[in-house]
Parts: sequence; C-alpha cells; structure tokens
Amino acid sequence: MPTLEQTRTQPRLLTEGELAVVVKFYRESRQWSQEQLADLSGLSVRTIQRVERGDASGFDTRRAIARAFGFEDIDALNKPFSIPTAEELQAAKEKFDREHITLKALPVQTGKQLAKLAEIHSMDLSTPAFELTREADEEFAALVNYMREYRDCSDLYSETQKFDVYDDMQRHIDALKTLGVSLCYAERKLL
Repeated sequence: MPTLEQTRTQPRLLTEGELAVVVKFYRESRQWSQEQLADLSGLSVRTIQRVERGDASGFDTRRAIARAFGFEDIDALNKPFSIPTAEELQAAKEKFDREHITLKALPVQTGKQLAKLAEIHSMDLSTPAFELTREADEEFAALVNYMREYRDCSDLYSETQKFDVYDDMQRHIDALKTLGVSLCYAERKLL
C-alpha cells in the first residue's frame, strides 16, 4: 500500500476558477471591496471582476494582486501549488489538533461579565488579535490594567461596590467598540 508521501498530489498551477476563489477569499477576509483591491493592486475594477469570475488572467495581473495582498513572494500566484487531497487535509487536521489547543472565542458583552471572568480566573493572556491604532491600544491597555488590578483585590469589594467596577469596565468596553475593537474571551481548563 503506498504511503501518504507517495500518493501526494503533484504541484500544479491554480486553475482560473481556483484563482478566483483564492483572490475573493483574501479580499473578503480583509473586508476589501473590489474597488479597494483594484486601487491597491493598480489594476482596474473590471480586471478584478474578471479574475474573481474565473476568466483568464496574466502573469503581471496575478503578481499585482499578490503584491496588493502583501505576499512575501509576489510570484506566489504564478507558481505551482500542491493541492492536498481529502486524505491529506484530514491528516493535516489531525496533526494540527494533536499539536495545538483550539478554544472557542466568545464575545464579552458587559463590564459585569468581564469582572466576573477576572474574579474566577487567576491569570490571563490579553493580547490583541490585530494591530491596533495608538488610541485603541492605549484604551485596551487601560482595560487590561484595570481588570488585573480588580482581580488582585476583588474579594475586598462589597457586592454594591462591584457595581462601580462593572460600570468602569463597561465604559472601557464601549470606548473600544467606538474605536472598532470588540472583545472576546476563551477559557482553558487545566487539569
């Protein structure tokens, strides 16, 4: 019986249809319009539309799109890819699952919810998932500092004093929302 390495698919260029899916996926994941991608790539909107429709595209078009997406290798869309089989994808998923911990991220809705999370957890890892503006970064840092200080002495607060904490945390959450930042949390149980 052949091994996975022996049955691995041979590298090949993306078909025009596959390229269309890749370009649309990258564009939408960045929440760019076709017009924005056109501006960033130096191509026309009609060219972007043709690529995303699966029409033929040239070497320079694919290179311009790769450059717009910030690919390290601007010829990435002009080179052969190894398109994995279903078995290869399953094996890669199983390997990833063995080597990584995946936690479900849930939105933080209220200051009270965040305060309760701080009370019941002895540690946290609070990091932005993307580059923040200076103003958002400062607001996020202020919230993290406040949350950690509260956690360190939450047992000293009366139940009525905690309402002030909930309100303060809510103000930070609202300020971050105004700046385009939403908060999520995930919990990892240690045995």
